[in-house]
Amino acid sequence: MGISCQRLIKSFGEPPTVIIKGIDLNIEDGDFVSISGRSGSGKSTLLYLLSTLDLPSSGSVMIDGQSPAELSVDALHQFRNESLGFVFQFHYLLPELTALENALLPARKNNNVDAKTHVNALFELFDIQTARDKLPSQLSGGEQQRVAIVRALSMKPRYLFADEPTGNLDSVNSKIVMDILKKANKEWGMTLILVTHEPDYAAMAEKEIFLKDGVIVNTAS
Repeated sequence: MGISCQRLIKSFGEPPTVIIKGIDLNIEDGDFVSISGRSGSGKSTLLYLLSTLDLPSSGSVMIDGQSPAELSVDALHQFRNESLGFVFQFHYLLPELTALENALLPARKNNNVDAKTHVNALFELFDIQTARDKLPSQLSGGEQQRVAIVRALSMKPRYLFADEPTGNLDSVNSKIVMDILKKANKEWGMTLILVTHEPDYAAMAEKEIFLKDGVIVNTAS
């Protein structure tokens, strides 16, 4: 059923500074949508609202016909673990766990005993099979980010949210990460919402959204 928002507003502080200013948006199942704009345009804030990591000041976000704001804390947590995947600019791997243990964290929270086979297959697919038993400090930046993507995909989420996932990577590793994200969208049918400041990566999406000062100023498809 996809994601939709109506008259979405987000403000911070007192007196309030309005960051997102009345956005209406529809994202269909299986879409690849990029959100771009200058620093401070509100693109990451919009992604956090769409992904349930933050709640709007007013307006609504609906995912699969339900409002995350109406779910209990436990129900929202379960929904995130089962249906949503997140990839950020920083990998946020736990330093005391191996790459494999990090990747399996969402599955352990959901008592999913079958996830290890899927996760091991992803390590092979993303060419980081030799990283499985290593700590994050023993991995390159590109390997760490790929492990973070495996973690995001470990529960086979329907929606994948990526906030500047190539921001700390060189061009070679950035291409590898983008190819993986595009594969998740095209071959596995995951809806992908990508925030990026890179025009070439934004242009890979089926729908490009451009933000300026908290409003959508242009879309392209």
